[in-house]
Amino acid sequence: MTAVQGTAVDVRTEDGTADAYLVHPKDGGPHPAVLLFMDAFGPRPALRSMADRLAAAGYTVLLPNVLYRDGRAPVVELPEFIDEEARPELFRHLAPLVLGLSADAAMRDAGAYLRYLAACPAAADGPVALVGYCMGAQLALLTAGTHPDRVAAVAGFHGARLATDAPDSPHLLAGRITAEIYFGQAENDSAQELELLQKALAEAGVRHRCEVYEGTEHGFTQADTSAYHPEGDRRHWAAVLDLLDRTF
Repeated sequence: MTAVQGTAVDVRTEDGTADAYLVHPKDGGPHPAVLLFMDAFGPRPALRSMADRLAAAGYTVLLPNVLYRDGRAPVVELPEFIDEEARPELFRHLAPLVLGLSADAAMRDAGAYLRYLAACPAAADGPVALVGYCMGAQLALLTAGTHPDRVAAVAGFHGARLATDAPDSPHLLAGRITAEIYFGQAENDSAQELELLQKALAEAGVRHRCEVYEGTEHGFTQADTSAYHPEGDRRHWAAVLDLLDRTF
């Protein structure tokens, strides 16, 4: 692991300006790029720490606030530790914002994030890897299908709305995906969604692996929440770093 340098940056999009966190090894690079898609709680110390860990492994990481249309992060005030008691009130505010981010808008933004990384001196040339959590796993999958020439690998964890009956469901883009895909789902995530996703990826010939992490709850990778599962988190990091090592 190497020393890293992180800074707040702004990314111009077609619809405005997304606040983001950019972190990379202190040597400046260039290093292979990772676009890190947030969970619903958004960029915060715990998530920036995860970006730092990826950077320490040798990558340039961009963590954007995908809900920037609703304000800079944190979009809603967050407690230091998100327990079960805090969740209902947080999601009362966050759910409409998350559901209000359309696939079209999110993919316009994804194009901007990818262009930012392409122009970033700390990021190496070539395709990037995507890592996403919860809603971020959905966005990663959509991005891989929308920008297949720019995405080499996708790792998603406790993903939400990956395969639904909506006309813009991510799994419907499986035929466009050229990246290698890895998904690690929680035990209480939708088994039906995972089955539909696996079927779509297999039929499209996409290199993929999908696993259910036994004993975990949705959000198991997030250390500042009550869903955190240390063993599941350790396993998730091993899977992420293995995928990135194979990709770059």
